[in-house]
Amino acid sequence: MPSDPWLESYRGIVFRWEVDHNDHLTVAYYLARFGDAALTVLHALGLPPAATLDCYIHYSRELRVGDLMHVMSGVIAVEPDGLRLGHRLLESTEGALCTTVEHRLAVTLTPEQRRAAEAHRVTWDAPARQARPRPRTLDGFRDTARDAARLSDVDAAGRLALSSAIHRFSAANGHAIAAFGLTPRYMREANRGFSTFEFQLDFEGGVRPGDPLVVRSALTHVGNSSMRILHVMTNERSGERVASLEQSGVHLDLDARRPAPLPADLRDRALTLLVSTA
Repeated sequence: MPSDPWLESYRGIVFRWEVDHNDHLTVAYYLARFGDAALTVLHALGLPPAATLDCYIHYSRELRVGDLMHVMSGVIAVEPDGLRLGHRLLESTEGALCTTVEHRLAVTLTPEQRRAAEAHRVTWDAPARQARPRPRTLDGFRDTARDAARLSDVDAAGRLALSSAIHRFSAANGHAIAAFGLTPRYMREANRGFSTFEFQLDFEGGVRPGDPLVVRSALTHVGNSSMRILHVMTNERSGERVASLEQSGVHLDLDARRPAPLPADLRDRALTLLVSTA
């Protein structure tokens, strides 16, 4: 095994057009980096592009315009039906850890490829994924995003590219939180935002260009400043689920760059929209 199995899999910068209304790197562009990182690892192992099965992403430090970044990746596990990769995104000038990702890919390995993957096994000490109960049906969910898959959205494995999926889920999140008062006008006037700290992203089916897609969303948790939303994307033509995202975030004070309590009236309205996870 090499003395350092970690592989630098991406290096770049936060461009101005990649920041959102919170003035930090848009989550979909994080996912674009992790897609690139996975391709770099697969190439190093002599493997073709592979379909993502799921990602668990924990955000611990924000990145803003002009920040320099790089990703270090390694193999967490070599599984019978694929690989589990670990990505660590760091701010390059200080070496500060910003994001960790557990990234599971569907791939068939030859004995030689399996040995190469084992040589890149790394010790993984990132936050562990929590398995939380989820609603059994979509009762109480509301339509939050609707469009069609484009050719540029579909990756080499016939799935929505990571960034394409998250762009849709981000739009859905805006509609979901506006339903209880976290509207764009409120955000602007109160100088508040919504900042994600965790994603649990799962892919269930492929898409083709032209497939009509709809996202339905519901609140599954409301805390003092935190919220959890479950988004489910469906192919309206086939009726099949394409992907789901459990998104956890906080009501953000944009001046202090810290979580802020939800106003009582908005929190009360949010509680009326909670769906049961029993």
